[in-house]
Amino acid sequence: MESIFALIFLCVTGTHVSSSPGPLEDVVIDRYDIPRVCPREVQTGDFVRYHYNGTFTDGKKFDSSHERGAPFSGQVGLGRLITGLDRGVQGMCVNERRKVTVPPHLAYGSIGAGDVIPADTVLVFDVVLLDIWNTEDKVQTRTLSKPESCKRLVEATDFIRYHYNGTLLNGVPFDSSHSRNGTYDTYVGMGYLIKGMDEGLIGMCVGETRTIIIPPFLAYEEKGYGTVIPSQATLVFEVFMIDLFNPKDDIAVVVKEVPKTCTRKTVVGDYIRYHYNGTFQDGSGFDTSYQRNTNKVIEGLDEGLRGMCVGEKRVVIVPPHLGHGENGAKGVPSSAVLHFELELLDLQKGVPDGYMFVWLGDSPDPLFPAMDLNKDLSVPLEEFTAFINLQVAEGTGRLRPGMDADGIIKDMFNNQDRNSDGKIVAEELKLKVEEDSDKARHEEL
Repeated sequence: MESIFALIFLCVTGTHVSSSPGPLEDVVIDRYDIPRVCPREVQTGDFVRYHYNGTFTDGKKFDSSHERGAPFSGQVGLGRLITGLDRGVQGMCVNERRKVTVPPHLAYGSIGAGDVIPADTVLVFDVVLLDIWNTEDKVQTRTLSKPESCKRLVEATDFIRYHYNGTLLNGVPFDSSHSRNGTYDTYVGMGYLIKGMDEGLIGMCVGETRTIIIPPFLAYEEKGYGTVIPSQATLVFEVFMIDLFNPKDDIAVVVKEVPKTCTRKTVVGDYIRYHYNGTFQDGSGFDTSYQRNTNKVIEGLDEGLRGMCVGEKRVVIVPPHLGHGENGAKGVPSSAVLHFELELLDLQKGVPDGYMFVWLGDSPDPLFPAMDLNKDLSVPLEEFTAFINLQVAEGTGRLRPGMDADGIIKDMFNNQDRNSDGKIVAEELKLKVEEDSDKARHEEL
């Protein structure tokens, strides 16, 4: 015999339906266990998969799919089963159990079947239906829950992250992302999924839970999958959509509140202090409020912080390729879209990238005599520190904000003390602009 498939329905026992047109005239059906919910019954032309025990009327067993460990699969009503079973499984529900008594003329008749079934023998089949499908079936979807606000739907070429439970049609589980404590991450509509799943995920919202029922020819077909998905199996997925983006996405900025007066907006190089709450698309949080220099944030957030006024509030949505990408980060899974609620608290003008100090006007010319405060033709660290702090205090120079001033000055000193003898002499002193191959607008020590 061959094989077929299953769904997930609760069964109630104790129901007994009997149909007995008469001995040796027709099959006798005892529906002794019928599911409470039966959305579909077997009809002619359907493919079915079921387990059975075959016995004679005295209870002696002559065949069993259970003992072989493989259910029977076949098509109903087209002469591929013995006539009695063709009739006997008509109208069955998945997970229904029934006893089908088949008279000889609807079984193996006066010939029998080799040494196993004698001639003119009544056969009794105890059947449990596991699966049912038809070549005309389509992917079925049913939304179980959905957020009130759905700003975006899954489309082909999107990249999504979702959790799922996968079962056969009779409710037997075969896989679950929850048990692995990780989402399933993939592109949609690009051949990475079975055809039915590609189709069933289209149109979902983040936060939506959906059931997707996939017929075998849009799933794993005759091959099945390993030992967990049999040949020609209908698959049922309960999917919860976690995340959604497209590789073409840019950051999205939504301004929530702007102060009445805004004398200056953030630009590249500024040092800022801001509060933020970081969440994923499903609303779960991953981080909140601490200070950062803008050159240490992810690319998308760095871009989203530009053009802000002190006191402004905005939401910045960062796609993974402008966030933590496929590698993720501590508390951030791979390929996660990040939402930031931002409030700018403070803004200090910064220095160009690669600089530690800039002059706010022209630098002293010549520079070394101005730096050599005691005029002994050498400048040790203490004297260098006093000179730089004086420039900052008088407003003629600015150190890189957000960093330890003493540490910055020491680095500047070490850059100029080229022979590392603990002092700078005139021959060693060079402005950064003189060292760079590209001219900068500001001169720096």
